[in-house]
Amino acid sequence: MTRNRSRSIVMLGAGGLALLAAVSAGCGGGGATAASSAPPKTASGQSATVGISNTGIGQILVDSQGGTLYLFKADQGTKSACTGACAVAWPPLLVTGKPTAGSGVNASLLGTATRPEGKTQVTYSGHPLYLFAQDQKAGETNGQGVSAFGAAWFALNSAGNQVSAQPSSSRTGGGGGLGY
Repeated sequence: MTRNRSRSIVMLGAGGLALLAAVSAGCGGGGATAASSAPPKTASGQSATVGISNTGIGQILVDSQGGTLYLFKADQGTKSACTGACAVAWPPLLVTGKPTAGSGVNASLLGTATRPEGKTQVTYSGHPLYLFAQDQKAGETNGQGVSAFGAAWFALNSAGNQVSAQPSSSRTGGGGGLGY
């Protein structure tokens, strides 16, 4: 078990470094501004669309790349409690402009909130939305039910409620043993 825990932390570290490099590259671009008719974008330049996908834990919210979106139980309303190392492991879904509701998403539940560092994070039904660095492919739900950084993480359904189902994979330990 200790060996798996160490590997998980190392994988998270490498993934976190890659994520930081990608975010840094995307943030260094000068003063260009998008035309008002351009679709909203995430910090990585991807379309800021929130949609629904059918996964092993049911129909859940995903970003425009099919990445599972999570809520953090430590958040208070739209105020994010995930900063620093937490935001590396659980990258917030950031946007410039307004996010777009994809098929199956209730547009009236989609919104934004200002993060502690001043960036704009997408919210749904009052929950700030996050990805999980260890979800490497569309539809993965490796963060479902994980307890990390002081609280649990859950995918959301189209009503904006947490999904309590657990993935049917052989994952044990309720969160990969990250122990934050």
